[in-house]
Amino acid sequence: MGRRVKDFIEISEYTSLDQLINTLTAIRDSLPTEAEPELRMKGDDVFGRRLSISYLRDLNAEEAACEARYGAADLPAPDAEIEKLRHQLDGVDFEREDRRRIRRVA
Repeated sequence: MGRRVKDFIEISEYTSLDQLINTLTAIRDSLPTEAEPELRMKGDDVFGRRLSISYLRDLNAEEAACEARYGAADLPAPDAEIEKLRHQLDGVDFEREDRRRIRRVA
């Protein structure tokens, strides 16, 4: 199985109960069994509330092509000199002497 991404479907609060039930049933029936859908209510009194359905899906062809361009195979091999320096720096003890707090004046 390839990589999967989380996708969202949002339903506004302005709908009848029958239409909401029909919409949720249609969404449930169109999702694959391994989608792991979740339903949440988002929003507030000022901007309004909406139902948000999140589910997992496989990458589409365009997303997979983009992902393949930036895969781990294109990364340069680790440089031995940089790894040696990193190992030396990990062994250095660092203790900060100055513990002043920076205050904002204006």
